[in-house]
Amino acid sequence: MQARENSIILRDGRRLNYAEYGDPDGQPVFLIHGIPGSRLTWAAMQNSPFRPGLRLIAPDRPGYGSSDLFRRGQGITDYPEDIAQLADELGIDSFAIFGPSGGGPYVLACAWKIPDRLTSVGVFASVSPYVPEATVGLSPTVRRLYRFAARFPRLIRVQMALMSLLVKWFPALYVRMIRSEFSEVDLEVYSRLGLAQRMQPDRAETYRRWGRGVAYDVTIPGNWPIPLGEIRTKVHIWQGEQDVAVAPAAGRFFADRIKDAELTMIPDAGHMWIFEHLGEMLDVLVPVSGETAGM
Repeated sequence: MQARENSIILRDGRRLNYAEYGDPDGQPVFLIHGIPGSRLTWAAMQNSPFRPGLRLIAPDRPGYGSSDLFRRGQGITDYPEDIAQLADELGIDSFAIFGPSGGGPYVLACAWKIPDRLTSVGVFASVSPYVPEATVGLSPTVRRLYRFAARFPRLIRVQMALMSLLVKWFPALYVRMIRSEFSEVDLEVYSRLGLAQRMQPDRAETYRRWGRGVAYDVTIPGNWPIPLGEIRTKVHIWQGEQDVAVAPAAGRFFADRIKDAELTMIPDAGHMWIFEHLGEMLDVLVPVSGETAGM
């Protein structure tokens, strides 16, 4: 579906770019993309823009697409203020929020910092702290990336800049590289849905700013700043049991540490499960009746 795109200038002078899908008068849901990802991720989902009555607001996170990276000294714990400013600009008092994968920590930061603005909160396969109890079963490649990024953030910026060149000039090679890291269940979904082609515009936006947003985000697991025990709003957690990009242990880790968490483990599902089932999760966060979920 064609998105409606716009941007705002935040109070600190940074640009925040976003897209909207669905019903402009519907129930507002902020969608926080993963890694890689951008505001365009959601257009590649099956049945986008999902059921009627939803206003889907999809910002480019800092350093992705046309959104400016955090300023020096800023980081993920400042992101809730970005979302609050965007909601204010759009005239939205309260809203649901959802994020998969690398968007999960940003959603959890909002659940911690601006719970009074949130009607419901959901994450799918959220990236977790890089600790043993959350990473059992994690892909060795991802494990090495998180360990390296936490120790050598400057070098990871160089690596992601090179990745941006690969995406731009050698997209077929990029696809072969990422396919080699998929589980069998994810490879089946990726191939059947033709995601290599469908996600190409989204990947270009991911690395539009030389991958600086990605480079920052992969340092988060090794420098986790969000006190999960201080989150007081209910968090819906979905996690595939066949995921290797985010280990199933991560879902259980969050459920054990967030006071009011509802964990749904999905058998035979991997990281790509979201591309066919996002609508089901949105139905939990914003039920058809319009009542808020689990607050």
